[in-house]
Amino acid sequence: MLSPMDWALIEGWKERGVPLHVVVRAVEHAFDSHESKKQKRTVKTLLYCQEEVEAQYAEWLASRIGGHQEQSAESGQADESKSPFPRDAVLAHLDRSLDTLRNLSANRQRTDDDELSEVLLRTITLLSEIKDDYASAAHPDARKLEDSLTGIERLLDDAMRRAASAGELESASAEIDSQMKPYKRHMDKAAFEQTRENLLRKRLRDQFGVPRLSLFFL
Repeated sequence: MLSPMDWALIEGWKERGVPLHVVVRAVEHAFDSHESKKQKRTVKTLLYCQEEVEAQYAEWLASRIGGHQEQSAESGQADESKSPFPRDAVLAHLDRSLDTLRNLSANRQRTDDDELSEVLLRTITLLSEIKDDYASAAHPDARKLEDSLTGIERLLDDAMRRAASAGELESASAEIDSQMKPYKRHMDKAAFEQTRENLLRKRLRDQFGVPRLSLFFL
């Protein structure tokens, strides 16, 4: 079972653009190495694979430098017309997200007519337009849709952070620091900070009831 820490680590890889096939290959390699050891300890967290994922990602980045640029551009243009997700599933996901945001917005306006209320209204308008465009597109582009959804999530994340009180942020940060303390020495600084930030954003989303929009949560 994946822990909240594991999910935050996965989200960090996604936000950094680590390809799924690289992560899968690294995890498989890490467990192959684990199985080959005579004395094995139980693996209880995905952090066991973190070092191998970083190494495999570095190798993948190095292999992308120079050469095949024209071929990659042509391949990218061809892939833009293909969607890895069924249109109906995407639209249902967007509909659910819109319903949640509308209810949240209505409740927020009754209790706290603040910046977050305004951002929720803007989000609903943007997401409705995005959904209509995706529904009517001859060739739905999941990549561009994901980019749009990521941008909206950043807008909401920033608004939630400003809506939270100093005490709430301090309390959440203290709990997260305590939760992550045992893992700090096993992670490089960038991965640690990214994971910590992901956990804080998740805490704020849970607090304010804001749904995840990314297709990663389809």
